[in-house]
Amino acid sequence: MRRREAIMLLGGAAIAWPLAATAQEAARTYRVGGVSISPRTNPYFVAMFDELRRLGFVEGQNLTVDWRAFGPNIDRIPEFVSELVKAQVDVLYVTGDLAIRAAQRATTTIPILGASEDMVGLGLVHSLAHPAGNTTGISILTTELDGKRQEILMEAVPGRHRMAALADSNATTPLKLQALHDAARERGVELSIHKVTRAQEIPTAIDEAKASGAEALNVLASPVLYTSRQVIIDRVAALRLPAIYQFPDAAEEGGFIAYGPTLLHIYRELMAPQIAKVLHGTKPADLPVLQPTKFELVINLKTAKALGLTIPETFLQRADKVIE
Repeated sequence: MRRREAIMLLGGAAIAWPLAATAQEAARTYRVGGVSISPRTNPYFVAMFDELRRLGFVEGQNLTVDWRAFGPNIDRIPEFVSELVKAQVDVLYVTGDLAIRAAQRATTTIPILGASEDMVGLGLVHSLAHPAGNTTGISILTTELDGKRQEILMEAVPGRHRMAALADSNATTPLKLQALHDAARERGVELSIHKVTRAQEIPTAIDEAKASGAEALNVLASPVLYTSRQVIIDRVAALRLPAIYQFPDAAEEGGFIAYGPTLLHIYRELMAPQIAKVLHGTKPADLPVLQPTKFELVINLKTAKALGLTIPETFLQRADKVIE
């Protein structure tokens, strides 16, 4: 065979191979299983799947999604995880440390992508850079931001010396709660901590916070507390108790103040690319755990006025968004 013909033949094979591989991948249907406190119709999950579509994974064509929303029924998490593991999904998306732990107990082979308040601090991964095992995902900076929100609340309502924190025992460790307590004391503020384990306990815990003399409330990071935010917003409004929340949309929905990353940023810009990489074959151990990089301070002046509060002008100037 002449050299030129051999080169042409090899060149043709080189072109044909990626085309064949592409056709093979295109013929495959990928399966994503989801276990979340929220239904997949939530805007941030809609954004996540929209981004996956842009990245080439289109539901109804090469992607199938099997979703389980447990809502307040956290006891159903192991059942839902088990169902999806038995279905042999290609990747298992789970929300919160309870669901991540259930997934880790159920499988050591199926890739797990989790979103939790503190992936390293809760022992869900070895480190951010090297998660190890079959788990990676998003860490939402709970430790830093719960404390930051406490500072913001003190600045928004200066002169108040008794505050409370509403904590989910499943999401916040005693060590973190002690750190919040110590930080408040350094500022001359007495902090009472009111713990819940289920959504049904939230109204009573808020009532107890008010009865303890608390003049403001820090709603700590937690999937349960986030999904119960309207209950919290309504209850603190009735008690005329100013509160700060984890995600900006809580202030847009009637909460007093919120500070943190937007869920659209987390799920569209961080989680969707992680899922796509795993579906393309990257091992979770080779994917660093990501953290949000965009944070917003949102103040609801309508709520402030209803609470009879006057917000310092210097504080208002710091806000990314003021709702009037």
